[in-house]
Amino acid sequence: MSESTFALLRDVRAAHKQSTDEMARRQRERLADIVAHARTHSPYYREHYRGLPDRITDPQLLPITSKAELMPRFDEWTTDPAVTHAAVQTFVQNPALVGEKFMNRYTVTTTSGTTGVPGIFLADQRALAVTASLSTRMLGSWLTTKDVARIAVRGGRIAMVIATGGHFASATAGAALRKNRLRRNRIGMFGVHTPLPEMVEALNTFRPAILAPYASMGALLATEQQAGRLHIDPALVILSAEGLATSEYDRISTAFDAKVRQGYAANECPFLSYSCRHGWLHVNSDWAILEPVDSDFQPVPPGQRSHTTLLTNLANHTQPILRYNLGDAVLVQPDPCPCGDPLPAIQVQGRTAELLTFPTPDGGTTVIAPLALSLTLERLPGVELFQVVQTTPTDLSIRLRSTPGADPERVWQTVHTEIRRLLTDHDLGHVVVSRTAEPPQQTSGGKYRVVIPK
Repeated sequence: MSESTFALLRDVRAAHKQSTDEMARRQRERLADIVAHARTHSPYYREHYRGLPDRITDPQLLPITSKAELMPRFDEWTTDPAVTHAAVQTFVQNPALVGEKFMNRYTVTTTSGTTGVPGIFLADQRALAVTASLSTRMLGSWLTTKDVARIAVRGGRIAMVIATGGHFASATAGAALRKNRLRRNRIGMFGVHTPLPEMVEALNTFRPAILAPYASMGALLATEQQAGRLHIDPALVILSAEGLATSEYDRISTAFDAKVRQGYAANECPFLSYSCRHGWLHVNSDWAILEPVDSDFQPVPPGQRSHTTLLTNLANHTQPILRYNLGDAVLVQPDPCPCGDPLPAIQVQGRTAELLTFPTPDGGTTVIAPLALSLTLERLPGVELFQVVQTTPTDLSIRLRSTPGADPERVWQTVHTEIRRLLTDHDLGHVVVSRTAEPPQQTSGGKYRVVIPK
């Protein structure tokens, strides 16, 4: 619990050079440590782990948890008795506090509820220090000396195309960076809801050395760059939140003449993995355990697609994530990765971004990133779950589930108004938005696709 930042940096660098057996030893020790801490300080885990051996070094001995199970028991789940669900809810409902620390100690992020249950997650100082150390290792694997020089020549400016209106991980991280006086002028935050022509103009003015958008926004911006409307020269493009077809990563790289990298992570474990030049995602297995399992939660071998994945975050002692059903299907590479990175390599089978394309009255088309719609709706009061389905090129059908106690008609009117406002901002006032009685539908992996293009 008391490692210094320097010690963590030294440890993650050493771990990357050591054998698979040594990495497994690190995992076992850290698993035993966090399980012991959870049993001692979390009433939920004390009850949940009753009857288990005193020392746990094998995650398969632990029962499975999920967001649906943990969130209703938030106060018992956390290991800090001063942290309550009511207090955190009040904190996240105040947009002015994005980027601030809850209780001056914890970074708070929220999830949209793609598994049907919205989540609130806290990261303590130790977890944040581990995240920062692993980010350093990630950048070291991505950037050559030439890349670093290219970034420096371009002023080191970073453009983050993110959701700016709530306690989403990207908004919280971006706001926190902007509060650092040394970095303030080098961090540009661009809202994902911004109409594309306005965003293009702003990016052309900012001229970033690193472009960090959601994946679907990266695809849109690459199209603008290819069309000559966007003319920026980043050395690195970092995509997040969604997956794309392999050909799209190549197209984005060509459009910007830049390296394109991405990560697969979650609010529950923001440092989970990073990509290599061959497109595989390498799991930071010194600080996270990822278990691909079938529909009966039995292990699946490398090379076989899992039904879901169980996650254990070995860094966060305040809100322990232990054998947590993440809901994503993955495939583990059975052979060593050709990039030479010794960390386990995976492909994520369950996260693919799809763009919404609409015809315009003048015969053209307008494209909206799925996150622009989903992030508009998930922050609205009374919305528990939703799906936006494009039934025709100019028709959107909304599947909606209201929170218990909310007036469904009032919630629908709010949803309808906000979607209409977003469409109008993109000159799509002719698109019809209607409500269907059909409830949101789950995928085979148990998640809800929030946007379903035609």
